[in-house]
Amino acid sequence: MSHCAHICSYLLFCTEEEEQEVEQEEEEEGVAMEQGEEEDAKPKPKSFLPPMVPPKIPDGEKVDFDDIHRKRMEKDLTELQSLIEAHFESRKKEEEELISLSSRMEKRRAERAEQQRIRAEKERERQNRLAEEKARKEEEEAKKKAEEDAKKKKVLTGLQFTGYLQKTDRRGAPRKQTEREKKRKILSERRKELNVEDLNAEKLREKANELWKWMYQLEAEKFELQYKYIRQKYEVTVLRNRISDHQITTKGPRSKRGLRK
Repeated sequence: MSHCAHICSYLLFCTEEEEQEVEQEEEEEGVAMEQGEEEDAKPKPKSFLPPMVPPKIPDGEKVDFDDIHRKRMEKDLTELQSLIEAHFESRKKEEEELISLSSRMEKRRAERAEQQRIRAEKERERQNRLAEEKARKEEEEAKKKAEEDAKKKKVLTGLQFTGYLQKTDRRGAPRKQTEREKKRKILSERRKELNVEDLNAEKLREKANELWKWMYQLEAEKFELQYKYIRQKYEVTVLRNRISDHQITTKGPRSKRGLRK
């Protein structure tokens, strides 16, 4: 209803303007006719150009101002309707763009939330894996330490038993023969047969791992024995020095007395 009112007011405004233009044209024509009569009364200079003859309108034909006015109103109405349609089309297009933009923003927000959820889940899984790996390593280290302690105890027990055997063998056999037999016995116990001819790749890897563990155990025993040997040697040296000092302190005055005699 508001658009129709605007259109009607616009048409009325155009009609009033056209009527004013027609009245102004009639006044100008009257003024021009009066000026022409005055000029006709004045003496005119001679002109070298031929006189201009205005075109004559046939008596039977008349200018239809109403038709011109009607066509102009129809043209203005058509242009106004085109402008209104273009405005509504532009408004509709803007609303569609706003709806599309809102849907894209909502979709992007949902995608961002999903990405954050996936990232948080991956981070939680990574933390769980790290915790499990840490617990597994601690368990393996504790187990390995317990095995090493057990092996050390076993080695110490074997050394004590070997010392006992050495003492018993010294009574009936020479020292060199006892050491040779001891070495032969230890080598026979520690030497292992490979027998890798009929093993596949997996078995060979297991065998290599077993040999590496055995070598690691031997190195550990070697280190323990060296440390024990150095410690015992130091203790023996300290004891010898103490005995020597004690002998000097106890035998010193007697020797002086003998010299005096």
